[in-house]
Amino acid sequence: MHKKILSKHYKETIALGTRLAKYLKPGDIVCLFGELGSGKTSLTKGIAAGLNISSNKVSSPTFTLMNIYEGKCPLYHFDFYRIERPGELETFGLEEFLYDNGISVIEWADKLGDFLPKDFLGIKAKHVSDHERIFTLSAKDKRSREILKEIKD
Repeated sequence: MHKKILSKHYKETIALGTRLAKYLKPGDIVCLFGELGSGKTSLTKGIAAGLNISSNKVSSPTFTLMNIYEGKCPLYHFDFYRIERPGELETFGLEEFLYDNGISVIEWADKLGDFLPKDFLGIKAKHVSDHERIFTLSAKDKRSREILKEIKD
């Protein structure tokens, strides 16, 4: 099950994240895939806005691996860009956050390897032009399929 959504501008990417947040609930996991500058953090800012978290607070946690933002529910924002191999995550305690009372958004989720959760909403971000991005949303199991069915183009 897949859905493609074109964003023609940064503001549309934020709006997509805000819309997506309406369908997320604690325990949901969003895994983001895509090259540098493809819109992953912008999408996360939109999700934060949809959870009543100021998007100005959201930044890529590249040097800290994770930021926690408080809103309607906690938003756990992971960025695994600097992870070189999945084994580095063994002592991180990832599971404590993924299955907790918050929503997890993971940038560079392809770096998770065997730590990739069983059920997650996958979003692949791709450059189309300087301002345009295509987001391909995919569901991996029951809960993520429910989310994907709800999302309107």
